[in-house]
Amino acid sequence: MELHIRKLGHRVSASVASGEAALEALGKERPDLVLMDIHLEGGLDGIETARLMQERGGPPVAFATAYTDVETRTRALAIMPLAFLPKPVGPLELKALVRQLASLS
Repeated sequence: MELHIRKLGHRVSASVASGEAALEALGKERPDLVLMDIHLEGGLDGIETARLMQERGGPPVAFATAYTDVETRTRALAIMPLAFLPKPVGPLELKALVRQLASLS
């Protein structure tokens, strides 16, 4: 995904494996978008991490995940993400996501 994002002309400011590391990175960088997996290492999953980011005034979050069961989708959609993208996420989906983000500005 990082390669596709770069090919679209955007910078990846951080790529981390845990929710805790994502929150720490958000304290150092102010990205325009967070592309979040739901299954993360550590004590926080991606949904809880995204919720905490929202509470801290963070950027919009889009989920990219292999978890598409009803319970997971319901939890994820409750925080109103910009998108819920099933993996694998290809360049067309990422391009559409970037357009969607640009339309919010």
